[in-house]
Amino acid sequence: QVELVESGGELVQAGGSLRLSCAASGRTFSSGAMGWFRQAPGKEREFVAAIRWSDRSTYYADSVKGRFTVSRDNAKNTVYLQMNSLKPEDTAVYYCAATGRVYGLGNYGQYDYWGQGTQVTVSS
Repeated sequence: QVELVESGGELVQAGGSLRLSCAASGRTFSSGAMGWFRQAPGKEREFVAAIRWSDRSTYYADSVKGRFTVSRDNAKNTVYLQMNSLKPEDTAVYYCAATGRVYGLGNYGQYDYWGQGTQVTVSS
């Protein structure tokens, strides 16, 4: 059984930065990918970023390109989401997810495991 635990979400002012972490346990990841998604109240869950375990290829939603960076530490089985220049519209619950696939990473249906989410609130 895979367990994903996110941390790092908090209240921050617009223009500020946060780093989210997602610690994975239950198996060693050497293939597939990890993704970050977010969901704001009354909205659909949307893709934020993803990273492949094998070659560190990264993918981003247009809304976060140039502001967010996804990275991973294979030794720690942990994925990070560095968020800079935060905007009020970034306010959401952020979820990490794991998949054994390396394609279609922007689609939440491709992911097999999900964390419980961490709240990010950006005040104006």
